Amino acid sequence: QVRLVESGGGLVRPGGSLRLSCAASGRTSSTYNMAWFRQAPGKEREFVSAISWGGTTTNYADSVKGRFTISRDNGENWVYLQMNSLKPEDTAVYYCAARGGSYGSNYYNAETYNYWGQGTQVTVSA
Repeated sequence: QVRLVESGGGLVRPGGSLRLSCAASGRTSSTYNMAWFRQAPGKEREFVSAISWGGTTTNYADSVKGRFTISRDNGENWVYLQMNSLKPEDTAVYYCAARGGSYGSNYYNAETYNYWGQGTQVTVSA
């Protein structure tokens, strides 16, 4: 079992920055591939970014590429999402997710993730 707890959400003005954190606990949590998804009101959950268990491979949705950076600290079992140049359309609940096995090409598919956090709200508004 892997338990995920997100933090770091909040209200920020357009153009501002936030760093989301995801604390992972569990005996082998450092060997899981991790990802961030988000869900805005009235919309489906969408992929934001993913990172392989070793941290050597990362992927981003086109909408956040160049603005968001995913990273992880396996020693402390943390995953981060640094979000810069935030836009109102980034407003959503952000979820941390984990899955075992190979990183693969379907890292963007929410259905392949076994473990989820409770989510943290990010609101971008003037």
